[in-house]
Amino acid sequence: MSTVAFIDDHESVRLGLELACERDGAQSVVFSGSTVGSYLDWRASTRSAPADVVVLDLTLGDGTTVTENVANLVADGASVVIHSVADRPAAVREALAAGAAGVVSKSSALDDVLDAIRTVARGDALNNVEWASAVEGDRDFADAQLSVREREVLRLYAAGLPLKVVAERLGVAYSTAKENITRVRVKYVDVGRPAPTKVDLLRRAMEDGIVAVDGAVSAG
Repeated sequence: MSTVAFIDDHESVRLGLELACERDGAQSVVFSGSTVGSYLDWRASTRSAPADVVVLDLTLGDGTTVTENVANLVADGASVVIHSVADRPAAVREALAAGAAGVVSKSSALDDVLDAIRTVARGDALNNVEWASAVEGDRDFADAQLSVREREVLRLYAAGLPLKVVAERLGVAYSTAKENITRVRVKYVDVGRPAPTKVDLLRRAMEDGIVAVDGAVSAG
């Protein structure tokens, strides 16, 4: 029997899913709560193993982002299924980029949600044709077509290094590094993904897999 946790700030949604699992008998609900933080606190206080699958609401009311929620759950050892009430391809793309195993709509039948839980618990890929199509058609994530050098500069700069240090590390002139960042910003504007600030550049770099979700500078 697989274990499942539900994280949603709507109690009625959680209760419905818990009842469905109880009726199904193939999953054991080990946690139900409104935030990822409360789930992680429960894990720490009870020393319980991570749930095999965490069914996570796309947007919680505590101010957290889907990227940080998914990343924290995956790092803790759970597989994550996003349970979303609306067609929000940009947020879905963020969730999948952060490591979510797939997405199931809140408009889906309970049996479909249970099927998704079973599939992910088995370690199989969750077939999300509808959601994948929505994500691929989302212009917000159009490829900016950055060059290898532009990606290198962006990776270091967006992760927190001053531009002067970026230039030194890559062995290029400061003016060259600055020009690369300028071109990066122009390319993101051209595909409808403006990045006027350094924080915006970090977000774009994480979305495109150039920088790790935690913003750390990778060795590559």
